[in-house]
Amino acid sequence: MGKIRVLDEKTRLKIAAGEVVQNPASVVKELLENAIDANSTKILINIKKGGKRLIEVIDDGVGMSADDAEIAFERYSTSKISDISDLEAIDTLGFRGEALASIAAVSEVELITKEKESQIGTQIMVKGGKTTKTEEAQRANGTTVRVRNLFFNVPARLKFLKSSTAEFQQILELITNYSLLHDSIHFILTHDDIEILNSPAVPNKLDKIFFVYGKEIVKNMIPIEFKTDLLKISGHISKPVIQRGTRKFYSIFVNNRYIKSKLIIDAIDEAYKTVLPRNRHPLIVLTVEINPAMIDVNVHPTKQEVKFSQEKLLFDTITKVILDSFDREKLIPKIEIKQKTEALEEKVGEKWLPTTATVQQKLISSIEAKSVITEITPTAKLPPVQIIGQTHDL
Repeated sequence: MGKIRVLDEKTRLKIAAGEVVQNPASVVKELLENAIDANSTKILINIKKGGKRLIEVIDDGVGMSADDAEIAFERYSTSKISDISDLEAIDTLGFRGEALASIAAVSEVELITKEKESQIGTQIMVKGGKTTKTEEAQRANGTTVRVRNLFFNVPARLKFLKSSTAEFQQILELITNYSLLHDSIHFILTHDDIEILNSPAVPNKLDKIFFVYGKEIVKNMIPIEFKTDLLKISGHISKPVIQRGTRKFYSIFVNNRYIKSKLIIDAIDEAYKTVLPRNRHPLIVLTVEINPAMIDVNVHPTKQEVKFSQEKLLFDTITKVILDSFDREKLIPKIEIKQKTEALEEKVGEKWLPTTATVQQKLISSIEAKSVITEITPTAKLPPVQIIGQTHDL
């Protein structure tokens, strides 16, 4: 008999789940992004024992029909895309259709949901990938997902979880950053029945920053903005008076997705080295909106890696936007301008960086050439973007 065999469905599910579900924070991330994609205005996250005992996410979003609720636990079931062409312009947080199936394969999951058009809601319970209960249930419009006993059937994975405090800290970092991103959503986070974060919906970004970091930080933040047809950079960055010994206070978002990008971090550091001492770092809330055709988010099941086209151009543009804000605040020497043979650049401090018109033209050229992902090869290829939690105390 041969040595190679096809794995059974149960084993395949557990292996696939391991790619998506790495710890309690990864479960919260998937459920939170589903709630955001459902156009929720209020999201309540209840955690017990660092997420090992219970993860509960309650939203007031659009909800699901009974048919959709049952299909939602099947792998590759999603309402976000319909075929491969949709991968070229993803504008939702979730899209792979793996999250619920992967979570349910390694835990006990209860789903209660109701859409506006339905008179009654639906309750489904799944344990270790097998549906144990499906029935009607009372609920207001929206969805509740409860995940209990994570990794109960994968003891090797359970053994490597950190303490409840450490696991919850990762969850807190995640919720804090999504709260900073979504001004119009009210986030409430509790741990072992104690309210830890209450960030209401607010009319502007500074108000969100106030609820997370406090009054003194808000007083020392500088607004930034850059806009072309294909790229928009906005947010708030701290004045040099705000200094940290770590980069953990960098909140970076790309197309409404919380990420930690080495490319963007390096661009921030390049700008701030003109105003901060060595090994000191600012507080950053930075949002990048870029044409979806210019990034690839379908790199890994966890959506923790994103590939950019025109990496050097993005690096230079972010650096320039930050340095321009320093110039407005009179933190660096006044900008000089000179005409080069191929494009107009601006001198900001000691660096020559592209103007807005140059950025726009290069972005358009990259799309027209249909070389967005594969044909643009910088001399030094940067590593893929990775999503990593941010650690700080509120």
